Amino acid sequence: MALTTSLAGRVRNTSLPKSHALLPLLEAVVNAIQAIDARFGNEVERGRLTVRIKRSPHEQLELVPASPGRMALKPIVGFSVEDNGVGFTPENMKSFETLDSDHKVDMGCRGVGRLLWLKAFDRVTIRSAYDDGAGHIRGRQFRFSVQREVEPGVEEDGLDIVGTTVSLDGFKKPFQQTAPKGVDAIAREMFEHCIWYFLRPGSAPAITVTDGETTVSLDDLMNDFVYSAMPTSRIEVKGEQFDMVNLCLKSSTRNHTPRLYWCAANRVAVVENLTSKVPGLYGRLKDETSAQFTYVCYLSSRFLDEHVRADRTAFDIPESVPGATLTEDVSLNDIRDRVLKEVETILAVPLSAAREEGKDRVNEFVSKRAPRYRPVLSRLESLGVTVDPSIKDQELELLLHGNLQKLEAAVLAEGHAVFNEVGSVRPENYAERLEQYADMVKDINQSDLAAYVSRRRVMLDVLAKLIRSDDQGRYSREDAIHSLLMPMRTDSNELGPDASNLWIIDERLAFHDYLASDKTLKSMPTTGSESTTEPDLFATRLVDTPVLAAEGEKLPLPSIVVIEIKRPMRNDASEGKDPIQQCLEYVNRVRAGGVKTSSGRPIPSTPEPPAFCYVIADLTATMENRCKYAGLRPTHDGMGYFGFNESYKAYIEVMSFDRLVNAATERNRAFFDKLGLPSS
Repeated sequence: MALTTSLAGRVRNTSLPKSHALLPLLEAVVNAIQAIDARFGNEVERGRLTVRIKRSPHEQLELVPASPGRMALKPIVGFSVEDNGVGFTPENMKSFETLDSDHKVDMGCRGVGRLLWLKAFDRVTIRSAYDDGAGHIRGRQFRFSVQREVEPGVEEDGLDIVGTTVSLDGFKKPFQQTAPKGVDAIAREMFEHCIWYFLRPGSAPAITVTDGETTVSLDDLMNDFVYSAMPTSRIEVKGEQFDMVNLCLKSSTRNHTPRLYWCAANRVAVVENLTSKVPGLYGRLKDETSAQFTYVCYLSSRFLDEHVRADRTAFDIPESVPGATLTEDVSLNDIRDRVLKEVETILAVPLSAAREEGKDRVNEFVSKRAPRYRPVLSRLESLGVTVDPSIKDQELELLLHGNLQKLEAAVLAEGHAVFNEVGSVRPENYAERLEQYADMVKDINQSDLAAYVSRRRVMLDVLAKLIRSDDQGRYSREDAIHSLLMPMRTDSNELGPDASNLWIIDERLAFHDYLASDKTLKSMPTTGSESTTEPDLFATRLVDTPVLAAEGEKLPLPSIVVIEIKRPMRNDASEGKDPIQQCLEYVNRVRAGGVKTSSGRPIPSTPEPPAFCYVIADLTATMENRCKYAGLRPTHDGMGYFGFNESYKAYIEVMSFDRLVNAATERNRAFFDKLGLPSS
């Protein structure tokens, strides 16, 4: 009993990704090339193939014009492929009417191209003329659709030109919308799909693509596309032979991505991006004359022909094979690894130059922008870290940071391994491993220190910009500067040790047991005050405790630090708005309250704890008057005032913003110079 095949079912079960919307057209083009080969043999240059793009005469497609004055392209509704090949001979017609025909199987054909036609188009019309072998030219015409399958038309007589026209009509919306629209783009995709025929001995027939207004010759694309052909390579993977056609594409090529084309049946099945898969392979390379090119490889073999899927968009080959050392099954990873190894050999000279350019790019970035990576740079290079010379700063920072984290993880693991051997029988190389571990720890610690110093340089640069006026002569509000020194409405219990930048005012302010920013005194557990007045910054610091070794519990004597920040160039200091007096009143409120540590433990009564008051304000006329009224002395540079108020037992310092930046820069100059950072 014979089996019945459903055309509609076969089309429904045929896969065609929207990303391959032109694949049915490309299959028709390949069929036409094969028909020309069958007719002309080694004289393929006699072949002619024209692809006509059919556009809707009415509906306009919403596209951005490619150039000024260019009209938007109308949507594509179909194509026709015209060739002067052998035509639909009886043998070819019988194969067409047989699903899964093995006709031309030796060419890698699977007999599924016509199924792809019906996947993307509503109907297909074929007109053909062929030589019957007796000196007569016979005509053939039929339609092909899911509903009516093969629908014969009237055979035409009187034809004198052998060839075929395949009309693909009714381009379905899902594929129409994702397919390229312009003649150039379609021609380029066709060329890349069929490039095998242009590279073979004898090349390809003359192929043109036109929409009636624009015409592109694929021969011209070959001249524009290929810079030079490199020697063809043959590699072996577990006994299977693979051929690599290596090309250098011209720098004018729009796509600068290095690519591997996996080919089957003289067609491109899969395109793989090779960027970064070989160290130094990023975008365009340079030859010995410094001319730029893009590397591409076309990989083919009988093995790939035999394992390509029916839709020719993938392979029935596993990505990897578990226990690969115990089996001879070939995986995609096996093939890829061998190809990449060959690519590295083929491109040894330009890759070496590209790696040097990438190294110079990293060195320049680290030197000028990210000195924290300098101590570990040689170690990152040993990990095989290479970069595209054109990489953006942000992407390079992320790359270096990610690899630094990997290095830190490796050091942590090595540390556990080394110290777990303490007390056991140590291996012969234990001392060497311990020394290497110590060196790695030292480099990472230096990197952390460099990052800390670099952050200080950045904060000073930001502050220097905040105190300048803008184009309209306006200055930043005090809250912008306040937030840079210390995030507003926070305290030290909510922040990490590096969150504030109070070191800009005084290095000692980085170490405190409680710090509040823009919070009411009542909300501070250290004050016990009912006042809702908000000092800009308030801190207690335990005397003789330069670091928080006691976590705020060491007693007895606390010190008080109050900081007031005013808007740059603000000139309204007066008796009612005197920032110096405001600071002293804050000190009194703190002394009058039931002072506790940040953890809520009472501090023994101390009526006069040492107090330090800092006022950050430009020395306008009114501000200078308040400094003189408070009996303060000018600093040697004339950019601030200082003094001790005996009544309040408080040291007072008034700093202009310029003095603030200059003093902080001078204190850190040695660190900046050590890292090669500008100190001004």
